Amino acid sequence: MTKLKGILLTEGMHGMISQVEGLAKALDIDFTHHKVELNHLWKLIPPNLSPVSQTVFKKIDHDDFDVIISCGRKSVIPSIYLKKTSNKKVFNIHIQDPKVDLTHFDFIVAPEHDAIEGSNVITTKGAIHYLTENEISENKDYLNSFIKKDERKIWTLIMGGPTKYYDYSTKNMKHIFTALYKLLKKHDFQLVVIPSMRTPLNTIHYAKEFFGENHTIIMDVDKKAYLSALAISENIIVTCDSSSMISEAALTGKPIYIASILPKKNDKRFRRFRNLFRELNITRNLGEEVENWSYPKLDETNRVANIIKQKINS
Repeated sequence: MTKLKGILLTEGMHGMISQVEGLAKALDIDFTHHKVELNHLWKLIPPNLSPVSQTVFKKIDHDDFDVIISCGRKSVIPSIYLKKTSNKKVFNIHIQDPKVDLTHFDFIVAPEHDAIEGSNVITTKGAIHYLTENEISENKDYLNSFIKKDERKIWTLIMGGPTKYYDYSTKNMKHIFTALYKLLKKHDFQLVVIPSMRTPLNTIHYAKEFFGENHTIIMDVDKKAYLSALAISENIIVTCDSSSMISEAALTGKPIYIASILPKKNDKRFRRFRNLFRELNITRNLGEEVENWSYPKLDETNRVANIIKQKINS
């Protein structure tokens, strides 16, 4: 049977790419990725006030597709327009709340903490993503040439980056690093620090300076290092600003500690997400008593893909 063809529409941010590509792979479709760019003043106008018109966005050069998977505010109008003007039946799937009439889409995939409802809404525990258990396992040995060769167990700190809610100031990073330093002194583990695309360079250098040569600081964005760290770590710490990376870490079934940063503004949506993951017995807060616990590995991407496949094929 010929595979369906898909186009993926995002603003180019890692978290969005992870979600659309993860779903496309789980749906087993051939896809191309397109970064959406809006024209002129349409960059400032929300989708619910924008016309469904080619004038809103720069032309997307692709005319043969069966599925559109979009994520992010800028991709809402292009997805609706491309479905509407296609000369064949096209399914369009939007990830996150599009902030327009939900019936413009065949499927909306939204995390439970977004609290949106509709007959075409599939709610998820956290964010869907592009990681798989096989991929994590295949990269297990990648960090062998980086980590210090001794008997200590591995803990990993996965760092996001500054947002409108959270500041990566030296003060905030020192608070997290100090809490971790106390733990590693008490429990004698080797810390592996993994940065993301959003992590400021000065934060990475500060981590190297703070923890010294006895621990492993990955200085560049390195997906294989990230996957390897997930595979070999006994415990995983993730900064509170990244729902995506917390969700990705939950695929391992390993204890996850959230490293909190005092928010600059009301972060109730993030708090709802973190409260849900705590209720699911996935996370604790960094600074709480260290303990061992387990939970069913969270694989929302494949669960969502199976629901969509059934509906597309029915």
